[in-house]
Amino acid sequence: MAWDRWSVARVIFGKVLPRVVLVWVLIACSMNWLNRWLVFHPSREMASTPRDYGLAYEDVSLVAADGVKLHAWYVPADEPSGGTVLFCHGNAGNVSHRDYTIELLHKLGMNVLIFDYRGYGLSEGLPSEEGTYIDAEAAWGHLVEARAEAPERIVIHGRSLGGSVAARLAASHTPAGLIVESSFHDITELGAELYPWLPVRWLSRAKYHTAEYVKDVRCPVLVMHSRTDGMIGIHHGEKIYDAVNGPKRFVEIQGEHNGGYIESAEVYAPALKAFFADVVNDGSR
Repeated sequence: MAWDRWSVARVIFGKVLPRVVLVWVLIACSMNWLNRWLVFHPSREMASTPRDYGLAYEDVSLVAADGVKLHAWYVPADEPSGGTVLFCHGNAGNVSHRDYTIELLHKLGMNVLIFDYRGYGLSEGLPSEEGTYIDAEAAWGHLVEARAEAPERIVIHGRSLGGSVAARLAASHTPAGLIVESSFHDITELGAELYPWLPVRWLSRAKYHTAEYVKDVRCPVLVMHSRTDGMIGIHHGEKIYDAVNGPKRFVEIQGEHNGGYIESAEVYAPALKAFFADVVNDGSR
């Protein structure tokens, strides 16, 4: 019997364990090489346009600082008195999958500029972290230069990964306000939570330090997060909120990560309306 146990141990430590370790190392190395595909999930297929749900809009061509051509939509408000939302969407799909958001912002009296990062929708190139920052800058530049929109009338709104992009953009300028919705305080920490069996902190190339970005934001900040978000826990939103140094408010919604803003419409829409009224219409800080 002792010999049998020794034989089993030799098989485990001599053959099985090295193979398990090899598989683990290969997966870890794949994470390092495939960061782009793990973080970004773009779609090229356009599902709809604002015209499909009754809104007039303009197709907008943007050119990023490095020459990449980007696609965006500008949806004007019926009464142009409420300011403009520059919307940074999440890591999946494209602008055509944000119909509910575009329609809601329009109903709240805001102009909307929503753009696709490089590699998404009709935008050229391949997605990257630095690319998302450059692309957001191009959208900001279009509003303040091509459309002569005053920065104090622009609210930068980002959801999920877009919340980090929006925070970085707001830290570089002084908009009327910043909305960070369902975002992570640090994407590497989120990755470590989602993949606890991998050394994500060692391997992640993406940074997206949302909580660090909001420290430098000089406008009012609205943080929105769902307590039942199963992908990005509410503690991420709380850490972002705690990092804000200026005027801030936290609105808790309910629902899953990709649908909380719909499931919590009775809380979500009034919170946006109140924030827009405070930071744009009244100009208060």
